[in-house]
Amino acid sequence: MTLDFEDILAAQARLEGHIERTPCRHSRTLSEITGAEVWVKFENHQFTAAYKERGALNKLLLLGENVRSRGVIAASAGNHSQGLSYHAARLGIPVTIVMPKGTPFVKVQQTRAHGAEVLIEGDSYDEASAHARKVCDDRELTFVHPFDDVDVMAGQGTVAIEMLQDVPDLEVLPIPIGGGGLIAGMATAAKHIKRDIRIVGLEPAMFPSFTARMRGVRTAQVNGASTIAEGIAVKEVGEHTYAIARPLIDEVLLIEEPHFERGIALYCNVEKTVTEGAGAASLAGLLAYPERFRGKKCGLVITGGNIDTRLLASVLTRELVRESRIVSLRIIGDDRPGLLANVSLIIGQMGANIIEVAHNRLALDVPAKGAEFDVMIETRDAQHTNEVMDALRERGYPPRVV
Repeated sequence: MTLDFEDILAAQARLEGHIERTPCRHSRTLSEITGAEVWVKFENHQFTAAYKERGALNKLLLLGENVRSRGVIAASAGNHSQGLSYHAARLGIPVTIVMPKGTPFVKVQQTRAHGAEVLIEGDSYDEASAHARKVCDDRELTFVHPFDDVDVMAGQGTVAIEMLQDVPDLEVLPIPIGGGGLIAGMATAAKHIKRDIRIVGLEPAMFPSFTARMRGVRTAQVNGASTIAEGIAVKEVGEHTYAIARPLIDEVLLIEEPHFERGIALYCNVEKTVTEGAGAASLAGLLAYPERFRGKKCGLVITGGNIDTRLLASVLTRELVRESRIVSLRIIGDDRPGLLANVSLIIGQMGANIIEVAHNRLALDVPAKGAEFDVMIETRDAQHTNEVMDALRERGYPPRVV
């Protein structure tokens, strides 16, 4: 199976008017933070909030009428399922989606809302895919693979064409890798348009499927691993995507979880846009390996914005903790009236906010006539936190961060 630039150009013409021509904008603040010159492609602005619409629709538009009437099936952790379901409904094609257990509820709900029959099977994408293949044979449906299909790859490659039309002098494309469909399509298009552009693959350290394949290992060892970037949590990269992408990729980097979280938080706080874990992978790569991208003109793709709201809230709160803007201070003192009031007064005078207080008189490492309490405070930044702690220390209430 081969993928040519002409296939991607044909896909672009096919998709025109059916999907969003998403913006690619310069981010001055992210450039200052990362040291690179950052341009961001907002694929979370697609109707289903992910680039996956491109490949799914391109595949559907190439199906014959007899195939369309019987229906299609796919296995997906979310974004492929939504893109396929939405456009299949528009085209009057019945669709069945098999999702692994643990798929974020928001993705399951949105897929059903597009009219798909959703089956929850398997603990991973690979197990869900195996079940989908069985259902496909039993019902005589057409399987639409989320990545290992040349028509799907061609659709995904249109992202790179648009980016290089908007910013022709991009030097590096850091691209997330799950099954490999996006990087195979984008690398094919980008290298054809601009031969010296650098293609850098990014995958979760917990699911290094492409890296494992490069080392001659067929399946990545994950052993119960869980990543916030579940959209690219694939044990085994696609056969065809690997064959197409491998010669075009200059480097593959592994990303640890804190960098995904920080990427999500930065997109939210800086660009005022919502992204899921996999959607923040490109930015996470710049944060994890700044020396690789410093001074380079980098094109980042926000591949999707479908994140559970509770998870997003947790990520944003955890980022405040990392920045020492939310800190829990433990204070031990005499158990006398007014102690907590005095501590609260000092914190308030310093301009910090008390979030919660936990009072403990029974801790055995505290004197019988003493008291221990934890005060969680919110401050402007790490320096402000240190100023609050210094003020408490000067007034006779030495705190300890817990």
